[in-house]
Amino acid sequence: MDSYMYAPKDDYKHRAYWRELYTVEEADHLSSLITAAREAGIVFYYALSPGLDMTYSSQKEIATLKRKLDQVSQFGCDGYALLFDDIESELSKADKEVFQTFANAQVSVTNEIFTHLGSPKFLFCPTQYCASRAVPTVVDSEYLNTLGSKLNNEIDILWTGDKVISKVITIESIREITEVLRRPPVIWDNLHANDYDQKRVFLGPYTGRSPELIPYLRGIMTNPNCEFYGNFIAVHTLAFWSRCSMDSKMNSSLSADIKLETENEDDLPVECLSKNVYHPRLALKNAINDWLPEFFVEKEAWGPIAKPQPQVEMVMPIIPIIPSINTCMTLTTTTTTSTNSRTVPEVNTTQLQALADVCSTVSSTLTPISNPVMNSLVSPTKVVTNDEIINPIPTTVASNIELPKKIPISIVPAPIMETKSVEETIKLTCEIFEPLLENNKDESVEKREQVANLNVDTMLDEPSLSPGINEPMECSSSVNSQISPKEASKLVTDDVIMEESANDINSMNVESPSSSPQSSAEMQEPGELEDLLVKTTMDRKKITLDDLSFLCDLFFLPFEHGSRGLKLLTEFQWLKVNANVLLQDRIVGPDATKAIKPEVSEWLQRAELFGKMCGGVQELLLKISYCKNKEICHDLYSYVWDISGAVSLLNGYVKWLALGQFPPNMATYTEGSYTWFSKGWKEAFMSGEQEPWVFRGGLTADLQRLMPVDSGNDLFVYKLPEQPTANYYLLRPYQSSDESDVNKICTRTYLQWQSEQDEDEILMPAQLIDIVADVLVGAHLVLHPEFCLVAYDKSDSIVGYACAALDVNVFMRDTEICWLTELREKYPKDLLDIITNGSSSKSQKVIARFVESVHSKVDEACPPEVCGSFPAVICAATLREAEQYDNGITKRMLTVLLAALRANGCFGVHARVPDHDREQLNFYTKIGFIEIYRDDDKKNIYLGRRF
Repeated sequence: MDSYMYAPKDDYKHRAYWRELYTVEEADHLSSLITAAREAGIVFYYALSPGLDMTYSSQKEIATLKRKLDQVSQFGCDGYALLFDDIESELSKADKEVFQTFANAQVSVTNEIFTHLGSPKFLFCPTQYCASRAVPTVVDSEYLNTLGSKLNNEIDILWTGDKVISKVITIESIREITEVLRRPPVIWDNLHANDYDQKRVFLGPYTGRSPELIPYLRGIMTNPNCEFYGNFIAVHTLAFWSRCSMDSKMNSSLSADIKLETENEDDLPVECLSKNVYHPRLALKNAINDWLPEFFVEKEAWGPIAKPQPQVEMVMPIIPIIPSINTCMTLTTTTTTSTNSRTVPEVNTTQLQALADVCSTVSSTLTPISNPVMNSLVSPTKVVTNDEIINPIPTTVASNIELPKKIPISIVPAPIMETKSVEETIKLTCEIFEPLLENNKDESVEKREQVANLNVDTMLDEPSLSPGINEPMECSSSVNSQISPKEASKLVTDDVIMEESANDINSMNVESPSSSPQSSAEMQEPGELEDLLVKTTMDRKKITLDDLSFLCDLFFLPFEHGSRGLKLLTEFQWLKVNANVLLQDRIVGPDATKAIKPEVSEWLQRAELFGKMCGGVQELLLKISYCKNKEICHDLYSYVWDISGAVSLLNGYVKWLALGQFPPNMATYTEGSYTWFSKGWKEAFMSGEQEPWVFRGGLTADLQRLMPVDSGNDLFVYKLPEQPTANYYLLRPYQSSDESDVNKICTRTYLQWQSEQDEDEILMPAQLIDIVADVLVGAHLVLHPEFCLVAYDKSDSIVGYACAALDVNVFMRDTEICWLTELREKYPKDLLDIITNGSSSKSQKVIARFVESVHSKVDEACPPEVCGSFPAVICAATLREAEQYDNGITKRMLTVLLAALRANGCFGVHARVPDHDREQLNFYTKIGFIEIYRDDDKKNIYLGRRF
């Protein structure tokens, strides 16, 4: 690599306020960056984007532009770039009087600036920067032809290929644009750019461009991931590519998609190992080998994890714009909605364009930001707040967006914007051609086969819940207010800090038994065993080459999932589709002597292997959280955390399927959303015909879409932990041995809900400790244990539950016959007299309330307004301390439970809550339930949701 372009959006003087000169402090930082580039032998290009609001015919504007670049030249800069991407292509009234066309205006200004600066190294980004945005075509574009004929031939022109993000760049396409521009282009390659999708980071190799392109180009610039440490693979493989002259896919029989885990350098043909032949998989393997040592370099990270949930809002007001990958904004929504199952499989592009037109007029109001926003050129103690900045940017709408004729309706995004916060300034690198923890529980093996139930804030297919589209042409970011590592550590609760620090100490300091102050007779054997355990735990925390290979497979490329990522998709789909074999075995009848049918055995074996794959994702998350290089940890943790949460849902559902509690026609209920296996989806994703932001969310979203829950996008939107943590929660179906733990959680959470915030929790007498749980959740556990799920932590302690019944009226009838009769004997009426006599304590009031409910007549049938559309009834609770670690744990339990209900033909669920119980109302509201009916006579509120 020999060149670097500076064009970060968090330096607001690069684009939004391009007229403003740098302050002394900012100038010092920029000067030091330019000096560092020179010392490393790197050409530093300072880029400016004045096109948002520049008047090309104004001599005052041109003088301002010269003054700004003159200032930068004083810092030692010897390369410049003018960027005119993603701006209105219409001239202002004043400019129309001077210039015939938009291209003439840009050419005039650029040539004048180029001459003024003394004909330095210079880059120009056109407004039509790829074939899909050329009007009408590359060859016939008046704009591009004007650039070719009139722009100074010493100025290099940037080009992204056929698309904004091109899957393949061919020699033929480069020859075509070279003829039009009358010079070879510099490729601005967005293959690894991820700022348009907050759920994706691209760790696959540089591919889709033959090294035979090199003689036809002036250079290659890669616009990589926003995360600094996430760019090692992208830059390393491009550097490898740049030294080659042949493409192995064209010059050997070895397929480019050979799996890394089975690939051996000794098995590769000689020409693939030749220094002048590029093989993407070999390049990736070499890059991983060189990347691994970086994980063991001890570094501290500053501040909380900023992704995927933005912690600060953008400095400037939102600019409505059609979904485009080339703006500085993130497109997202601030509302949550639910819709019924989709019935329309495709949407015409005329409809899509109409949607975009409507969305482009959406206005959004933002309150001034309360947190200061860091400027990228200011020291950590200097901040620029919103009040100090005036927005000069007019509303603009991107145009010329190429759309396929038809795409699945579930992937149409709604462009409502919100900022994306990124801690690292994106870097444009240019090539110019001249652990899971040890468990001692009995279920440790099972837990290793599961994945931590970590929160997921997914890129979903609902238009109303589509977080973030940004653009790879330039980076948008607002740097978070930075804090020291000590201050950051205070954001994590004490027990988490103690746990992680203790584990970290164990992993670094392993003392020999001889160093113990105790005698060898007392300590020798236990010490050896302890050391062995510590060493084993330490080794399990160490990230390996295979772990990094797995990481790259999970986050591969814009148009391709890695091999093991695809394995997760295909295995879950197979298990879901073939689950009926479990019923066939059951229909034959229980017979302890008969052998398990081969198809049942196969299903169970593949379910076990799938659990191990999911456990591998969890182990990867733990290893990254324990990584000594905390900067890498901060860059990658959120992505692995997202996908580990997704696989935890799938694994929890597979475990529920293994119970066989679903009808033979389950498939008719679980075919809903468009998924990876829908007709045409995979082919469209991999074709490169659509820009990759059409399929947002990457593998994480594709995994989540496999859960048979429609209209549940809010269930995948969780808050990201501020600090990497090894705490995690797993899901599984309820077992009879869990009864006492579930009862304790039910009682504790209910009493917490009844207590005021500044009061102590209500304490119950030991002999009546279960009365709350018996009334609230007991019937569910006894009558319908197949619809009960629990969440538990790595110490096997249950922290939450979610229970349901398919038909509330049948459930109420059975409760009266089979459950309340037993409770009336357990809690007789005279108990009410004893408890209430002369007493007014809160606990006695609670007991009196429940004793009375046991002996009162069962409520009449559920109101038809409720049971008509929401026939299932739910009861759920999660410990507050567990939600503090992971506020999405209840949502994940609910997601699997709703999938189980849907598999049984149910599409609506409700919960009945007393109208005075504000805490319980808040609990269900947080997980997406809305009020559907209010019974004023009985003072009950019914909350429901469809799925």
